[in-house]
Amino acid sequence: MLRSTKDVVDGLDHAGNRSHLKCIGLLEEDLHKPFIGVINTFNEMHPGHKHLREISEAVKRGVYTAGGIPFEVNTISICDGITQSNFGMCYVLPSREIIADSVEVIAEAQRLDGLVLIASCDKIVPAMMMAAGRLNLPTVIVTGGPMLAGKFQGKDVAIYEIREAGAKVKQGLLSELEFKEFENNVCPTSGSCSMMGTANTMSCLTEVIGLSVPGSTTTPAVYSKKLRQAKLSGEIVVDLVKKNIRPRDVVTQDSIENAVIVNMAIGGSTNSVLHLPAIAQEFGLHLDSDDFERLCKKTPHLVNVKPSGHYSLEDFDFAGGIPAVIKELGESHLHLNAQTIMGESWETLCKDAKITNTDVIRTLETALHKEGSLAILKGNLAPEGSVIKQTAVSDKMKKHTGPAKVFDSQEDAITAMLNGDIKEGDVVVIRYEGPKGGPGMREMLGATAILMGAGLGESTALVTDGRFSGCTHGPCVGHVAPEAAKGGAIALVHDGDMITIDIPNRSLELHVSEEELAERKKNWKPIPCKVDSKYLRRYSREVESVWKGAILRDEA
Repeated sequence: MLRSTKDVVDGLDHAGNRSHLKCIGLLEEDLHKPFIGVINTFNEMHPGHKHLREISEAVKRGVYTAGGIPFEVNTISICDGITQSNFGMCYVLPSREIIADSVEVIAEAQRLDGLVLIASCDKIVPAMMMAAGRLNLPTVIVTGGPMLAGKFQGKDVAIYEIREAGAKVKQGLLSELEFKEFENNVCPTSGSCSMMGTANTMSCLTEVIGLSVPGSTTTPAVYSKKLRQAKLSGEIVVDLVKKNIRPRDVVTQDSIENAVIVNMAIGGSTNSVLHLPAIAQEFGLHLDSDDFERLCKKTPHLVNVKPSGHYSLEDFDFAGGIPAVIKELGESHLHLNAQTIMGESWETLCKDAKITNTDVIRTLETALHKEGSLAILKGNLAPEGSVIKQTAVSDKMKKHTGPAKVFDSQEDAITAMLNGDIKEGDVVVIRYEGPKGGPGMREMLGATAILMGAGLGESTALVTDGRFSGCTHGPCVGHVAPEAAKGGAIALVHDGDMITIDIPNRSLELHVSEEELAERKKNWKPIPCKVDSKYLRRYSREVESVWKGAILRDEA
């Protein structure tokens, strides 16, 4: 239904509404200007969102300059980093739905004409893209930008490395004094973690699909350029309102495909295969596991950024950022006619882009890998699919068969690892961590960090129906579906069962006969919910498969 702030301010019957608006300082002439919701996810408790008040002020200045009236409102933002390896992580993915819903509620209730959505971290950025597609109001997304790289012993470091360093302390490879120095220097500024984790992956993809200012999503959070980009975003949204240009005019199936392709080229997070289908669905578009696999095989991996590369996000920005990647991929890989909020296609916008460091952003001829970063594995253990960041796996682990060591929670697996119960060659299976069974599909970063820190990343694999942090590297297979809580094959694995991970052939196989699995299924019962939470129980009942984006059922 077409609507605007006229629904609020026009007519004799809306005098009370106008009185309220005048009460907060609006003049008579302001009532006839575009009302812009500046939805800020500022949060004092974590670095990714601590600086967003200043960015919001810059956005509002831009809105005023262009002739609009900005109204700042807030919604929640959870830091994945603070919730790692505890049950707080159960709430992180479910918060995505709350954020998208909250944007809908404020925008529809107060009849806003346009939106600037400010976000920085893992679930908050995709939630904002989902809200943009759902509401289809003129919208610009402003991402908070990455923090500067940490420094330790003369090297650039990122947050995942301090997590892995804990295991090195236990092994005597790092002193406690060195560990504390590392801990105190790994996160030097505000901003999202300085690596191609989920936060920066999804931020980059807002740019690719056309909803953020080109070149803005890799600008470090503390740079003055970020404030100029925020102000420009405020100006742009007023122009979009005046021209009635909406997200669904910009984001098409071609835009979504571009996002997947660039994601493969930049070494993006495995969480993107969770969020992009959910975003596509909100735009009335479609994306599934077969699309990821098809586009992976035709896309080279170009960006040499941590955690699977050597450089920081700041280095990536200096090397040319997303426009340079798009220019290099070119029309042979991308739909360059895809539009953006700038009113121009990518063909025009990337015309003058260039790679300034060909070790950070490789050319097509010198690609890091022939295929994209994310491979989709299927087989009797994951009929719907599973995902692995293949570019972060050593060649010797591209094919691996080993005995299962089965755990019904991440905590149990971590205890076994710290006790030395996991041996070279094992396949660690962590189940009941999916969207329904977790509930909330926790990241297994605690387990993967210990595995890698203990030096088992070259010999031991991990398979889970949970998910991974964007900073996970090594032979780690996630998103196994159907998940254990739905009676998927992962629920039926026993200790000692042999499992084969075969990345080149895209398979994940449990070496147990169909007859034996059917027999085991007869005696299977799901374990009780691990968390006593009214919201998570409701979420567990309504959440769809991970390969549908773990969206909530929407039944008429």
